[in-house]
Amino acid sequence: MTSADGFELLFSYGTLQLEAVQVATFGRKLSGKPDQLVGYRLDQIEIRDAEVVKTSALTHHPMLVRTGQTADKVAGTVFDLTSAELAQADSYEVADYRRARAALASGGSAWVYVDARDDG
Repeated sequence: MTSADGFELLFSYGTLQLEAVQVATFGRKLSGKPDQLVGYRLDQIEIRDAEVVKTSALTHHPMLVRTGQTADKVAGTVFDLTSAELAQADSYEVADYRRARAALASGGSAWVYVDARDDG
């Protein structure tokens, strides 16, 4: 979850991969590396927060659904963020999401935004 250089690792499978969202949220374009989450699939949720819709230009965002099946994988990007940037990501995400730790296919772990109703 924390990289060797002290940054927080955040796995993004959705709008935080968009350059416009990164610049609006963090003030910069992020660099990252591709990875996957195992045991998840994607669904869609409607976003009702006008500021988030304006920033992402999307009314529906992807949402992780935990399946626990090793055959289910979600591709995304792992970004290095400062602690302050991780807090900014928390502010960007609507109440339908919560931040949780998840294992990456590469063997590490990272923060990821999951369905807030999923208590696992």
